[in-house]
Amino acid sequence: MNHYQSHHMLVTGGAGFIGSNFIRYVLMHEPTIKIINIDKLTYAGSLTNLKNLDSPNRYHFCQGDIIDSNLVHQILRNYSIDTIVHFAAESHVDRSITEPNSFVETNLLGTFTLLEAARQQWFTVENRSMTQCRFHHISTDEVYGSLKSADKPFNEQTTYQPRSPYSATKAGSDHLVFAYYHTYGLPITLSHCSNNYGPRQHAEKFIPTIIHSCLAKQTIPIYGNGKNIRDWLYVDDHCSGILAILKNGKIGETYNMGGDNEWENITLAQYICEQMEKHVPNKIAYQALLNYVTDRPGHDFRYAIDSHKIKTELNWLPLVSMEAGINKTIEYYSQSR
Repeated sequence: MNHYQSHHMLVTGGAGFIGSNFIRYVLMHEPTIKIINIDKLTYAGSLTNLKNLDSPNRYHFCQGDIIDSNLVHQILRNYSIDTIVHFAAESHVDRSITEPNSFVETNLLGTFTLLEAARQQWFTVENRSMTQCRFHHISTDEVYGSLKSADKPFNEQTTYQPRSPYSATKAGSDHLVFAYYHTYGLPITLSHCSNNYGPRQHAEKFIPTIIHSCLAKQTIPIYGNGKNIRDWLYVDDHCSGILAILKNGKIGETYNMGGDNEWENITLAQYICEQMEKHVPNKIAYQALLNYVTDRPGHDFRYAIDSHKIKTELNWLPLVSMEAGINKTIEYYSQSR
């Protein structure tokens, strides 16, 4: 099996939810890797997510936009970057419906800028071989579209059917990544994951919204009838999967990661409310705060991921149960308010 070792890693979007958790995970588990983090620091990114890092001497932050070609080239050159892990993206579906421009710019043009800079720096300037560098692209299960109740989960052969401006721009970026592999031989890997949750997630997302609403004793919005289904993956399990792909994944391959945790939105909201009662007792049951609201336009019914490939080929497994993950997440937000 191929074993790739990164030395100087560029993480894009590393001040965001998954990116910041990934940086923490790498610094903790990979003592020889140095990390450069480029982040535009939009509303979804915060340097607070990166406080109290392990081994801060192996970490450097650069504020900037991934569509800035000169800056990206400069970082690759000055820090001898051999690995790019590309998280940076506009990712909130609701915002993509009302403000699609930024999604096209960041998710498509930003990915193109990174790919082109990597191709030029690694192949033209440094004359690296495919075994000496790696570009890993973080994607989403939403590029596959929506499932019905009886449908099998998405696997790596599932046809793309994006249904929102967000998922369409992510699908487009996936195709760009593979185009650079097939056309130029850029050594890429790609992963799709199910819905992530855990510490440092922005308050606009589903699980933080529930927790914050409970803490503030405000109504908890539930779209439509609450029967939409999502598969949930704890963020540290996602991080371990990305590292497994970087180390032992096959160049040019896609790997899907899910948590094997399918929940109806309303059932999960009720469960979180029950757990909140244990952490922050309230005179009135938190479930009384649940409030059905008008459904999101084009709201996908169900997402579910088949993780068989990464489990069998790379020996990856999600280790954090939903109960443990939800309780860790509640503890984080309760202590950081």
